[in-house]
Amino acid sequence: MNYRRFKERAIALYFAGNGVAVIIFLLAILALLWQNSWPFFKEVGPLKLLTDHQWNPTSYFGPIFGIRPMLVSTLMVTGGALALAFPLGVACAAYLGKMAFSWEREILKPIVEILAGIPSVVIGFFGLVVLNPIIARVFNLSNGLNILNGSILLAIMALPTIISLTEDAITAIPRSFEDASLALGATSWQTLWRVILPAAKSGIAAAFMLGMGRAIGETMTVLMVMGNVLSLPSSFLDPGMTMTAVIAIELGEVPFNTTHYYALFAVGLVLFIMTFLVNLTSDIILNRFQGVEK
Repeated sequence: MNYRRFKERAIALYFAGNGVAVIIFLLAILALLWQNSWPFFKEVGPLKLLTDHQWNPTSYFGPIFGIRPMLVSTLMVTGGALALAFPLGVACAAYLGKMAFSWEREILKPIVEILAGIPSVVIGFFGLVVLNPIIARVFNLSNGLNILNGSILLAIMALPTIISLTEDAITAIPRSFEDASLALGATSWQTLWRVILPAAKSGIAAAFMLGMGRAIGETMTVLMVMGNVLSLPSSFLDPGMTMTAVIAIELGEVPFNTTHYYALFAVGLVLFIMTFLVNLTSDIILNRFQGVEK
């Protein structure tokens, strides 16, 4: 009995320790970003970082550190990816969870899992070689390296997350919900659309938010296919550069302890805050939905 209590206590301490470690790592990352961003904020100021329309650290008339073009590009490519991936992901999950035959599910589920394991550089190469000429031909452009290309590829990368989480939410709905709807004369499609999907809304909301987190933090794919132009985009057919791409391109070349070096950490801090707000919003939505369901 004492051994059993000791084992349960050890397991509880193990999981508690992991939870504390995650919080410590998160705070350490935040402290690192803030420590290296503070000299930039002290010299230039956060307002200029967010409002200036140009990023040009080597300007002849003085360096300009404005992340507005990168911020707009990041939000556009993420929004475009979710607009493509979320409806398709929910539809695929609904089909896999409720409509597909068992043999279809055995074929399709491994394909979704394999899609999740494809390296981002391979997906970026696909966009560079395949999507680039197709987009250029369809829209009569000189090349297809633009925000639309990045949105399509990020949608492909976010699909496995959205499909898996949405399917789990759908299959977790009690069978009695479906039986009651069918007993009242509803068809299978009406049951799926009007009963099962609304009942699984908390899991679907989590899938949407985690899909957004998957898209907003991607680096290599968007670096390869978006053209990397530091100008304010006006449409999805314009090239752009995300905040992650700017950090990846410039951090290895910039001299240490310069304003440019600290500015890149400030960009990372803004990206960290954005992802934190996405996760916080998802937790609030999940808790509200779960409260309504109870």
